Amino acid sequence: MKRTILIAFVALLATGIAKARTNHLLPQPQQITAKAGGRLFALGRKVTLSDPTACWLLRQVLEENGCEVVAKSKYKVEVRLVDDIPGSYDYRLEGYENEAYRLDVSENLISIESVTPTGVIRAAQTLQQLAEGYQGRSGIEAVTITDWPAFKLRGFMHDTGRSFIPLDDLKRQIRLLSRFKVNTFHWHLTENQAWRFEVKGYPLLTSAASMTRHKGQFYTQKQCRELEAYARQYGITVIPEIDMPGHSGAFERAMGHPMQSEQGLREMKYILAELADAFPLAPYLHLGADEVNITMPAFIPAMIDWAHKLGRKVVVWNPTKADPSQADMVQLWSSSGRLVKGRPNIDCRYNYLNHFDSFADVAAIYLSNIYYVQRGSEELAGTISCVWNDHVLPTADDILRQNAFYPAVVASASRAWQGGGEQYIETLGVVSPAKHADFIGWEERFLFHKSHALSDEPIVYVRQSHVNWKVTYRGRNYQATGAGVYLNHTWRNVIPALLPQAQFGDTAWIETRVFSPDSQKVGALIELQNYSRSEQDSVPEYGRWDCKGSRLWLNNVEILAPIWKN
Repeated sequence: MKRTILIAFVALLATGIAKARTNHLLPQPQQITAKAGGRLFALGRKVTLSDPTACWLLRQVLEENGCEVVAKSKYKVEVRLVDDIPGSYDYRLEGYENEAYRLDVSENLISIESVTPTGVIRAAQTLQQLAEGYQGRSGIEAVTITDWPAFKLRGFMHDTGRSFIPLDDLKRQIRLLSRFKVNTFHWHLTENQAWRFEVKGYPLLTSAASMTRHKGQFYTQKQCRELEAYARQYGITVIPEIDMPGHSGAFERAMGHPMQSEQGLREMKYILAELADAFPLAPYLHLGADEVNITMPAFIPAMIDWAHKLGRKVVVWNPTKADPSQADMVQLWSSSGRLVKGRPNIDCRYNYLNHFDSFADVAAIYLSNIYYVQRGSEELAGTISCVWNDHVLPTADDILRQNAFYPAVVASASRAWQGGGEQYIETLGVVSPAKHADFIGWEERFLFHKSHALSDEPIVYVRQSHVNWKVTYRGRNYQATGAGVYLNHTWRNVIPALLPQAQFGDTAWIETRVFSPDSQKVGALIELQNYSRSEQDSVPEYGRWDCKGSRLWLNNVEILAPIWKN
């Protein structure tokens, strides 16, 4: 039936959310103790706030929950900066502060201890979730939480060069993802299709004539500063990327010559200076440096040196035909991306959401550890989830919907904060990841937030840990759990799936049962794999669900494929 993947899922599109006080916290805190008999800290009243860090988000959380901050009150919120949070873990990563905090909640007092102002932001994000824990009541459970991240860098990336995303959409995602302690937005600003960063010295770069997609749409430098300042309030660092010298078709159309030239090098130095000015808070500038033949060996070293003179550190992709050890941080992509010794590395090797199934990969990426280890170090900074959406979609929300954006980013960030993960995804694979107890707990917590803070977002994810399948292939029966079932994975040579022996042209049958207590009409999500959202494949032929001839029946009645639009 299929060589790479088959997904067929029919379920009631409703989820029962368990009552929560602290069991909905996501990511799970490293240490949490409920106070037996302790009374909750009631919200919706006057409180005093003593905070030497003047944390904007902390005050915002209090006010959003009905608290009025006054000069004198019996009910207090107190912040104290300390030298250390006992038992916590940290390591050096330039540009990223210690995030550990201790939160103690009692009837009349919320006490926060932190080593840095960033730790206060993380405590505020935990309070934000705790405030959602009571249905019909406004209060925070009496608890003591000691918390810190296993990995210091936990991020998401958008390719706005290929697919323009409005600034307000990016800000909304930053605000919502910060609740789950995501702390990095990697902003891919340029591509072959379009150059989206305003360069005042070279206005042709952002002219409609130089773009092949979403023509005339770009971000002004004022908007870049605005977004960076906005992200800082939520404890998120922005890493802007100008891809060079590859992925530079838009540059060449605008400038009339290759980037790898003496003239191109001079222009790129000018552009990088404007980029640094537009992102005054960014500790890193990303130079790309992948997927290009290097015809000017001095280009990347010269740009790295120039970035250093601008007072910034540099990130590059690996694999690259340049020397990644010359950069200050390395971002790993694809199975051939390998850790560079002596540099902090970001693991993105299997975090390409455009290749993800909406269900199986979400479970697998949560269960997987990060680059073979269970916590970060000076050589392993963390992970970023990347969306490379090559295909033109009707709306920016479709990018989020079709790439399982929120479930996948939150799953990856949860693992990065909590640490652990028994196996790396290359060994773990995608054979029924949804049946693991650890994932079932994550799923319950995520569905709570889907119905609360994320209720207005385009999320197709529903409970899948109870979905069981019988798979028949060449006379043998196999069992699978989860709404997405891979027969072969997209990366079949490196990620184990259910039927690694299956070949092109083979047929497999997959069956499940859905019980409904009443006769009713329900929604259905039906998805079969048509390669990824970033490949140059066409839509399936008329009357077919996919390019492999898959067919689908419900109650013995065949469900015909829709008429696809290319």
